[in-house]
Amino acid sequence: MAETTPVTMTIDQEQGRLDAVLGQAKLPYSRSTLANWIKEGLVLVNDQAVKRSYVVKQGDVVSINPPEVKETALEAENIPLDIVYEDDDLLVVNKPQGMVVHPAPGHSGGTLVNALLYHAPLSTINGEFRPGIVHRIDRDTSGLLMVAKNDQAHHALAAELKAHKTQRIYYALVKGNFEENEGTIDAPIGRHPKDRKKQAVVGDGREAVTHFKVVERFAGYTLLELALETGRTHQIRVHLAYIGHPVVGDSVYGHQDKIFNIKLPGQLLHAKTLVLTQPKTQEELRFDSALPPLFEQVLRELRENQGS
Repeated sequence: MAETTPVTMTIDQEQGRLDAVLGQAKLPYSRSTLANWIKEGLVLVNDQAVKRSYVVKQGDVVSINPPEVKETALEAENIPLDIVYEDDDLLVVNKPQGMVVHPAPGHSGGTLVNALLYHAPLSTINGEFRPGIVHRIDRDTSGLLMVAKNDQAHHALAAELKAHKTQRIYYALVKGNFEENEGTIDAPIGRHPKDRKKQAVVGDGREAVTHFKVVERFAGYTLLELALETGRTHQIRVHLAYIGHPVVGDSVYGHQDKIFNIKLPGQLLHAKTLVLTQPKTQEELRFDSALPPLFEQVLRELRENQGS
């Protein structure tokens, strides 16, 4: 078990719900983490367990007792990684299509996390099975992913992501043609009402905003550049299917698995550009990755077909 440091604070003039007050305080923990700890009885007010909705008063003494960090039971695996950047605080990895980011039922090994554990120490705050993982991309989506090597970096990167300051630019080949050159899809996303394994645009979903620009037009297909304002599960794939332009190769939200007799192992969606702030130096770091060979092959076929 790793040692943890309790935090004690006395409420001065701040008042409001406990979870909101702690979320606004300059603490090295995310608001969701603090909310979970309140629920688990790890946050006390005047030595008493309270609910998240407890309204703090002047003079209240709040003690935060982080749980002991369990050593991960995951196996470190010597799997090659395409590391685009690395320093003492973070890594940027170019994930290949088909690699699962972290262990889950049916994928206990061979994941990006297994490979990362072999390479470097990782942050611990995201749980035993997701060490270092600040954000995810789908198994069959390729591209850039930032990974935290310590908890301080993880908190900083997660806060920047939550504040919509991290730039994440994707390229996707989609079905159909666009009359407009650019636009925004603003539609809430939540669990699919009938298929619990899928996401969908639903009225009571969470806010989800995707901006798109047309990069190149083909007969029956369009290459798009997409910028995420929010980061919901499957957001780009759900949004594009919702407007009638599913990502080519997406077997969950579309149907096409072949193009020009090229078998597609998954959606042609690539996390191409990532811009973030280095947690300690505050330097802006910008990374760009080339489209995978299969993605480029499909584009070449479309261009040749266009010119024939």
